[in-house]
Amino acid sequence: MDLNILNSADQPIPFHAYAAFLAVILGGIQLTRPKGTGSHKYLGYIWVLLMLWVSISSFWIQTIKIIGPFSPIHFLSIFTIWSVFEAIRSVRNGNIRRHKTMMKLLYLLALIVTGLFTLLPERTMNAVLFGL
Repeated sequence: MDLNILNSADQPIPFHAYAAFLAVILGGIQLTRPKGTGSHKYLGYIWVLLMLWVSISSFWIQTIKIIGPFSPIHFLSIFTIWSVFEAIRSVRNGNIRRHKTMMKLLYLLALIVTGLFTLLPERTMNAVLFGL
């Protein structure tokens, strides 16, 4: 792993990637810890902020241009932003089941699956992890 490649990439790629790393770690912790506690809520808000940062910062990463300056990943970013707010709205309305489902899907789809696409050849994270 060569973090110098990531650190020397144009912004917002490094900040975006580090926020995503933190969101993966914090999200994993959240999924394994007891729910409904003060720490769950506090860490949840940090995770939400990280998810919003990752989603919003993606609009300034335009290495794959399919529709103008954007790629299908940007549509996922819009969906992620909407999903984060819907998950918060769900828990505030007492719909814990929907909140739980949405947060798990956000973690899996918006972080893990999307993160795997960053490992494709000629992407920054491919070079960071595999040195290619």
